[in-house]
Amino acid sequence: MRFKEGNTMKVMIGTLYAECNDQIPTRARLGNFDLARGEACIDKMKIRSVFEQAQITLIPALYADGGSTGVIERPAYDYIESQMLQTLKTHLHELDGIYLFLHGASEVEGMGSGEHRLLKKIRELTGPYLPIAVTADPHGNLCRDYVEQCTILRSYRESPHTDADATKRRVAQMLCDLLKKRQNIHALYRKLPLILGGEQSVSTDEPVRSINQYMDELEQDPRILSCSWHVGYIRHDTDVAGCGIVVVPATESDSAYAETIADQLAEYVWQKRHEFHYTGLTAGLEEALDMAVNFEGKPVFISDSGDNVTSGATGWNTLVLRRVLARKTRTKSFLFAAICDPGAFGKLNALAVGSAAEFTLGVNHDACSESVALRGTIKAKGKLMGYALHDVNAVFGECVVVSLQDENIDVIVSSTRQVLCEQHQFENAGVNWDDYDVIVVKQGYIFPECKAKGKLCVMALTPGATPQNTAMIPFKRIQRPMFPIDQI
Repeated sequence: MRFKEGNTMKVMIGTLYAECNDQIPTRARLGNFDLARGEACIDKMKIRSVFEQAQITLIPALYADGGSTGVIERPAYDYIESQMLQTLKTHLHELDGIYLFLHGASEVEGMGSGEHRLLKKIRELTGPYLPIAVTADPHGNLCRDYVEQCTILRSYRESPHTDADATKRRVAQMLCDLLKKRQNIHALYRKLPLILGGEQSVSTDEPVRSINQYMDELEQDPRILSCSWHVGYIRHDTDVAGCGIVVVPATESDSAYAETIADQLAEYVWQKRHEFHYTGLTAGLEEALDMAVNFEGKPVFISDSGDNVTSGATGWNTLVLRRVLARKTRTKSFLFAAICDPGAFGKLNALAVGSAAEFTLGVNHDACSESVALRGTIKAKGKLMGYALHDVNAVFGECVVVSLQDENIDVIVSSTRQVLCEQHQFENAGVNWDDYDVIVVKQGYIFPECKAKGKLCVMALTPGATPQNTAMIPFKRIQRPMFPIDQI
């Protein structure tokens, strides 16, 4: 079918973004999602210009961004699904295609993957042939049924995800091109018995750099529309966990060739399984602190990787703060950005800037989040802003900056968990990162702006909800054998 000049094509769009960690006690409710409809949905999805250039009308369903969070409560998911499906039912008779951003790492209580369920429900309404294009995060989990329901599925390549927005536009363009000359194609899937954490698959380092380069070369072949390698997501136990390969043929006649390429790409990644490793400096907590206090330059970034809020941890852990306080001989200034404790935040926020404060910090959920008695002065109050993968202008919570008495330590106490990984976030929180020798953040791998700023960056292998040793995580439901849990 060729596009007829003068026809107005229409595409429904929507987003479901959630990285769900089942190792934390909190659940994601609807109020935890950044929801947008209409023009706001289109703007947040960042693909408007592509469809406008193609003269395709967009029908926005729902933008639902839960970020990194706990397992989604069923009523919250049901609402998101109902809004998506209702829009589809209303406009199905006029739709030429569907474009979705589905992260791939959601987990809904009592149900499993939200993306897998949502796409299945959509296909039940559209039938097998309406083009559906999906942009995915590489830290999402796949299965054959899910992938093969997609006409096009491509993940972004870079970790940290500096190419996310460009990939969304690229997949949107693929859909626009397909609608001008329809082909009966679908994405092809290969599962690998390989399970990795994101911190072992940073794209500036090997072997991911070579894998990405190989996929770029494969996409130069006119018979291949796209290739993806999905690292997967390890923070909830699921039978679809593990790495996956996705290849999309350019035309229906290229499908057999694309199957061969999928096998080749899967074998290429598998043969590199022994090369995956942590990127940059990693160390136990005490060694990381020694590195920081003995380093002559500033700032030093220490990542509290066991409490990585970008992978769904709570941000509650006070362990690093308590270890620093126990070191009585300190010459370095520290900033903790941030420690989440809604109760402590509420008490501190009631005080005026400049006021003295005596408070306990820590929610006492476990040994990592034990409370500690502190005294200090309210230095500033601020907002917790979004960062590159989300709406940078959105406010996700509030915070209070406390200067601890006689300690040369500032702590950002936050109302909710939110990573601070970009300069504007520190500024909106009320601090200047140039004022500190050592900055402790709750990330896994160090994010780009922190990495560029830091004269030394260390990932501390701390305990918590996001442990970095994949082989030690007690998975029950995953496919076995699975490397590196099993030696294959």
